[in-house]
Amino acid sequence: MALRKIVTEGDDVLLKKCRTVEKFDKRLWDLLDDMGETLYDSGGVGLAGPQVGMLKRVCVIDVGDGLIEFINPEIILSEGERDCVEGCLSSPGEFGIVKRPVKVKAKAFDREGNEFTVEGEDLFAQAMCHEFDHLDGVLFKSKVVRMLSPDELERDDEE
Repeated sequence: MALRKIVTEGDDVLLKKCRTVEKFDKRLWDLLDDMGETLYDSGGVGLAGPQVGMLKRVCVIDVGDGLIEFINPEIILSEGERDCVEGCLSSPGEFGIVKRPVKVKAKAFDREGNEFTVEGEDLFAQAMCHEFDHLDGVLFKSKVVRMLSPDELERDDEE
């Protein structure tokens, strides 16, 4: 396993649509292992392929319940809507308000090529939407209702 460099805004790889994964092999497993290690090192909750320079439909998420690897994910159901404070490892230090579903159901494949479905609410639903957007070249800032100032973030931390 190795830490990968996180690509930051301004790199065109973040704006490209990723390719479907067709080979579930050691190279994919190594990528997923590296992405998990990079995510934990970063302190974030999710990381997508393009954020480490790989145009593959893969992402990893951990909102505190353990790492989940998503390969070729797809949202199949979403319910409700809420305003979320959101940031991105590829836009360090920037945060904004984004409208996201309250609940999401997604299907994807695991590293062995087995299909699974997972449901998530609140932060997990938000993270799935955010990371899956990356796979289509969509950055959270394109969905921001309003960017937050550093002062607003400090007030939220104090509450």
